[in-house]
Amino acid sequence: MGLVKDWGDVAMSETDEREIEALLADIASLKEKRRAVFLVHNYQLEEIQEIADYLGDSLGLGQQAQKSDAQVIVLCGVEFMAETAKLLNPEKTVLLPEEHAGCPMADMITEEELVALKEEHPRAKVVAYVNTTVATKAHTDICCTSSNATKVVGTLGEDQQIIFIPDKYLGAYVEKETGRSMILWNGFCPTHARLLVEDILIAKREHPRAKVMAHPECRPEVLDMADAVRSTGGMIRYVSEVDDKEFIVGTEIGMVTTLRRRYPERKFYSAASEKLICPNMKMTTLRSVKRALEEMTNEIIIPERYIAPARKAIERMVAVGRGESG
Repeated sequence: MGLVKDWGDVAMSETDEREIEALLADIASLKEKRRAVFLVHNYQLEEIQEIADYLGDSLGLGQQAQKSDAQVIVLCGVEFMAETAKLLNPEKTVLLPEEHAGCPMADMITEEELVALKEEHPRAKVVAYVNTTVATKAHTDICCTSSNATKVVGTLGEDQQIIFIPDKYLGAYVEKETGRSMILWNGFCPTHARLLVEDILIAKREHPRAKVMAHPECRPEVLDMADAVRSTGGMIRYVSEVDDKEFIVGTEIGMVTTLRRRYPERKFYSAASEKLICPNMKMTTLRSVKRALEEMTNEIIIPERYIAPARKAIERMVAVGRGESG
């Protein structure tokens, strides 16, 4: 399936209507045969969002994975999300339709680098953004997402030294919100880092009545210009809480599709449509979903030595997400 025709409108892939209908029919049949469920991230292509059983952010996908009674979880996102689903559902088959759909941020810190950092700071607790590999999570005390990072850090004692990996921008945002000083790793999301102050200024000139929403993975100076700093799930809630009718969306362009579908009576504009494209999130297509279910390929297998410690860090995160301690 080809690239989308117009990223600004988050169009569907270059596939004719007849082929799309055939693919959807085949996928529906395979889904029933495999007893599968489709968990889809907000940044996915429109065609993938439309087949979702659950559409959400990283924390939502992690929680939903545990609720499903399906035998097969098809995780339409990137690798660390599929690993999280597997950790929470070890008895189920988890498929990632595109084996090369990784996360550049997750690759910015290795297991060896984290072990070395912990040796430098032996008293520190490690808070890892969920955008990390399972090997890194195995050396982590607790994970977090962009929607609960401040809450997770708040569960740690005020005198507790904290290592926060790998996103320095999310870490800086958490420091500002909590007043805590943390040891930050020099990682970042390449897509969000491309969004600059001048992009927001241009978008505001073009849409002067629009509220600006920005993801906490953005640069601090961009966040300072936002009316609301929110995770993708938080953006959905924010729109429901205000009376405004127009919004500038400072995150990956797929979120514009999610918001337009959820609130058709309101207007949403990408803060910088050509910059805010995550190529890894755009890899998954109807063809790759069909192929994964047909061949049961790209199954997530986690090395035994990582399962217990990584699962513990994830479960602690999910518990905080439910408003519990631990």
